[in-house]
Amino acid sequence: MTIKDLEPKIVWKYFHEITRTPRPSKKEGKIIKYIEEVAAKNKIEIKKDKAGNLLLFKPATKGYEKLPTVILQAHLDMVCEKNNDVVFDFDKDPIKTVVDGEWLRAEGTTLGADNGIGVAAALAVITSKEIEHGPLECLFTVDEETGLTGAKAIKKGFMTGNILLNLDSEDEGEIFMGCAGGKGTVATFEYKAVPAPVSNQFFRITVTGLNGGHSGGDIHKGLGNANKILARFLYRLQEKYPFNLAEIQGGNLHNAIAREAYAVIGTAPKNREPIRVMLNNFAADIENELKRVDPNVKLIMETVENPLKCLPRTLKEKLIYSLLACPHGVIGMSHEMEGLVETSTNLASVKMVGTTKIVVGTSQRSSTESAKNAIADQAASVFRLAGANVEHGEGYPGWAPDPDSKILKAAQKSYRKLFKKDAKIMAIHAGLECGLFLEKYPQLDMISFGPTLRSVHSPDERIEIKTVDRWWKHLLDMLKNIPV
Repeated sequence: MTIKDLEPKIVWKYFHEITRTPRPSKKEGKIIKYIEEVAAKNKIEIKKDKAGNLLLFKPATKGYEKLPTVILQAHLDMVCEKNNDVVFDFDKDPIKTVVDGEWLRAEGTTLGADNGIGVAAALAVITSKEIEHGPLECLFTVDEETGLTGAKAIKKGFMTGNILLNLDSEDEGEIFMGCAGGKGTVATFEYKAVPAPVSNQFFRITVTGLNGGHSGGDIHKGLGNANKILARFLYRLQEKYPFNLAEIQGGNLHNAIAREAYAVIGTAPKNREPIRVMLNNFAADIENELKRVDPNVKLIMETVENPLKCLPRTLKEKLIYSLLACPHGVIGMSHEMEGLVETSTNLASVKMVGTTKIVVGTSQRSSTESAKNAIADQAASVFRLAGANVEHGEGYPGWAPDPDSKILKAAQKSYRKLFKKDAKIMAIHAGLECGLFLEKYPQLDMISFGPTLRSVHSPDERIEIKTVDRWWKHLLDMLKNIPV
């Protein structure tokens, strides 16, 4: 069985075409062209703003002209992550999809169901000749994953509808009515490299095999963070054996929990075996800590060629101290909604830029603005104490829940009618574009819902096939029963 055999065929048809269209964040030109071609082929009115956001229009079908205009909204870009052993160019190559039992996944890369499946469903609705609905607008935004710049750029008057269905959630049977706001904090260490001692033997210490995941939706799971694990070992190591640090890299995207990290270290040859023993013992501790959530974690030590340069000793120490001290994970739970993470922070990436800079990326989220700023300041303080230059991004607002929302009540009623059970009403700790829309369109009545996705923002990303059909039926029923 392949993706072309799945139901509902019209949704999977468009998703298949989307997976074959490269669409990294900030490089959405090819997917924009694809959407424009679909609109032209189906004689659908379309407009584009300066940022690249697209808005498609379709009149009501016969008998539904009196319903209010509904906006179906999804983002065009995808997170581009792959396993280290996979050769893949996200700027050129089509995603290779695999039906794996009850799930659809990709071969060694992110699938892009976040949020390609939302784009596919919106296209399926607006191009169909059979689906009944009131007036429709389909809003496709750019660059959601790396800065929400598309949503930030939308001007007043671009859209006309007052009801928005965000198609970017990841648990079928759950209807979301709020989300966290977010902020990025970046620390930069500048230094002058020193010659690597020729008497040292150099090794690469690698942390690998972690699941990774979304820094909002998965932060409560206690998944391993490769950057934190590596920092823990390096801290222990420098307490027992002198070593030089030639290279350190870990993680990639601000909104993903780091899956892999490594450091290249040099030490006296006599320390090789004691360090190997120490690493094995440390690895056993980590495996025990993470056996329920990250059972495949590995720590590997291998010999490498001697590099030419190393970090100065004082910078090495400050970097290790700050990476270990930097907060990561859940900081606080919501007092308003049981089980909801209120505030969290993610030690996302450690990147060497040439031989003069090390850039550490972190991201903070909270449904409370003051708490978001407080944890961002805490992360900043750690790195400032270590002598780094720190900058905060402008961030984005949260979306406050509205339990009296008319579209929320309509969605609940529809789900109960279709499936003879109640949908869960939730707020999400991940960021959605809804808060930014509210800044310019305060009258919007919104919900977010979608099929079941797992391990988004990682090469293990997958979508549960049967939930797409249930979500699709829910969407179509809602479009016929929008509250006037």
